[in-house]
Formats: sequence, C-alpha cells, structure tokens
Amino acid sequence: MILDREALGAMLLQAAKLLEENTQYLSDIDSRFGDGDHGITMGKIAKLIQERVPQWGEDSIKDFLDSLGMAVMEVKGGSAGPLYGTMIGGLGVNLDDDAGQVDEAGLKAMFAGCLSEMEDITTAKVGDKTMMDALVPAVQAAQQAQGDCKAILEAAAQAAQEGAKASEQFVSKFGRARSYKEQTIGTPDAGAVSTSLFFQGLAQGI
Repeated sequence: MILDREALGAMLLQAAKLLEENTQYLSDIDSRFGDGDHGITMGKIAKLIQERVPQWGEDSIKDFLDSLGMAVMEVKGGSAGPLYGTMIGGLGVNLDDDAGQVDEAGLKAMFAGCLSEMEDITTAKVGDKTMMDALVPAVQAAQQAQGDCKAILEAAAQAAQEGAKASEQFVSKFGRARSYKEQTIGTPDAGAVSTSLFFQGLAQGI
C-alpha cells in the first residue's frame, strides 16, 4: 500500500478536524492543573494544517512536513507549538529529499523519525504525564505492526489512545502541573490526549 501526497494530506486534515472538534475538551483538561489554553493552541495548529494542506504543490513529503512543522513551531500558546512543530516536522526527517510517496517501511520510518526528534528536545518518558505517554506507545506499536499502512496507523492510534488513558494514573513531572503532584492523578494529560487525537485522525483519514 502506497501513501502519496493526496493520501497524507487527507490524513493530516482529518487529524486537524479531530483536534478542532475537541478544543474545548482539551482546554477543560488543561485548566485543572495547567494554563487552560491547550485547546486554544491546538485549535490554532489545526487551522494552520487546514490552511497549508490544500496549498501543498510539488513539494516532496519531507519538504512539506518540514515547512509545516516550522510554521507550527511559531504558533503562540505555551510549549504546544514548539512540541507539535517538532513532532510534525520529525515525520519527514527519515524520508528521501524527493520522496513523493511512502510505503509501509516508509511510514514506520516517519514515525521513528518523529519520536527521535522529540527525544532530542525533551527528557520526558512514558509515566511523566506528557504527550510522550501517547507518542512513545504509538511509535512502538507502529514499528511492531504487521500489514499495510492502514494497519500500521490503526495500531499506532490504538496505542496512543491507551497511552493517553494511562496518563490519568501518573503524577505530573513537567510544566505547571508538576507543582500539584499527586493531585494530578485521575486527570489525563492534555498533551497526551491531543497527541492521541492526532494519531486517531491520521488513521481515520486514510
């Protein structure tokens, strides 16, 4: 199964749609122990994706994702812009410069690059109650998945969703929420939830 520019664009648009539909929920979660603006920031990122994808011309997948990632990094609203910009741009780092499509191995390489780039900018691990609680399991599941690109994406989405759910039981170790310590148990991490939504959108968009 091959994913071309059109297919990848549809995946990104569906991810943006899910994020946009859940902005209030994300802000509600974030307001409990954070700044309460995560949904607003994710809404800005979603709109940016919705603006950029239809303008995707002849750029390679790598170049488009790099450009999109750089634009997302500029989105104002705490750490979400830089983190999501790194994650999105990272999807292209392992691809050939001129790649116009990816197969199953290419998709797995995209996810591996995404995680590698994130690990370069954060020390957060699974259990620290951050977006890594969803991202790390998603990438691991993608690497282990058998079958076509849809199967890989669905495995990643399922693992991300389970990771976000698991974050409810963790104590926050990063950001403003860490000062609340054990009080954060019982509430999922907003970044983990938005990351889960992003991966669910990618899977639904194919």
